[in-house]
Order: sequence, then structure tokens, then C-alpha cells
Amino acid sequence: MMLFLHDASLYLLYAALVLALFLAVERSIFYTHAHRQLQSLLQSLHERRALPDFRSGDVGAMVVAAFTHGLHATASQKIADDAAEQAYIRVQHKLTQRLWMLDTIVTAAPLLGLLGTILGIFDTFTALAKSGISDPQGVSAGIGTALLATAMGIGTALICVVIYNAFLAWIERLGDETKLALLEMSKQTAP
Repeated sequence: MMLFLHDASLYLLYAALVLALFLAVERSIFYTHAHRQLQSLLQSLHERRALPDFRSGDVGAMVVAAFTHGLHATASQKIADDAAEQAYIRVQHKLTQRLWMLDTIVTAAPLLGLLGTILGIFDTFTALAKSGISDPQGVSAGIGTALLATAMGIGTALICVVIYNAFLAWIERLGDETKLALLEMSKQTAP
């Protein structure tokens, strides 16, 4: 039974690693797309061209929506500020979606690895108690297998913390680009 639980902890760690890698690819594509949208919007604003058309739910569409919801020449300063702040909050929410999963994996993976190690060592000692120390090589192999869970948990957490921190830095840059676009829009619509 303990060996089954040890193996289950390893499979959960493999699943967590696969999920983390999937999130890394998905968020990278999303952030690249958002960056291109914001750059396109900023370029249109600097060149005083028509604002680009974005699909509903896109980061660019959220920023452009601020223009129609109060960031225009006839709006008061309070309404314009509120529209810009709402757009920024919506963009930040969209950018931080699903990052909680990476944060959870960073916390849970080492603990799950430690649990797998404890269960594996427990299984090794149970086998020792039944048969005695007749096979030291078998005991060493059992402990080595048990320690694999700890190594897997720490490795998974390490990979995830690097990805998570990189994404936080990327979100900060995209947030700054969003603020620049909103400021540029408000300058151009000021009376």
C-alpha cells in the first residue's frame, strides 16, 4: 500500500510538471500576443491613426474600450480617470490569470516529494522488518527510489519558481505598456 502511495506522489509530481510546462507555453504565447497588441496600439496613437480592431477579450480591446467608456474629450477628468483605472484593472486581471497554479505547484511540489520519500522509506523499513537485513543492496535501492520523490519535488518547484518569477516581470512590463497606452489616449482626447 505504501509503495502505491509513493508511486502516486511521483505521478502527481509528473502531472504538476506537465501542467507547469503547459502553462509556461500558454502564458508565453498570451503575453507575446498582448505585447504586440499594446505596441500596435501605442504606434497607432503616436502616428494618430485609427485605433486597431481587436477581438473581444483581448488586452488591446480592453484598453480601447476605455476610450468608449469615458476616456474621450467630452468626459470629465474624474470619468476619464475611472475609465483608465478600470481598463488597467481588467488588463491586470487578464494577465495574472492561471498564475495561481504555478504558485501552488511551487509550494506543493517539495511537500509532495517529501511525502513520497517518507512513504517510500516507510515501505523499505516495512520490508526490512519482514525479511531482516538479508539484502543490503535491496535496502539501498528502496531508499534510493524513495529519495527520487524528494528530488523530483524540489526540481519541479525550482522550474516553476523560475517560470513564475519570469512571468511576474513580464506582467509588470505589460502593465507599464498598458499605462503608457492609457496615458497617450487621455492626452490625445484632452480638450
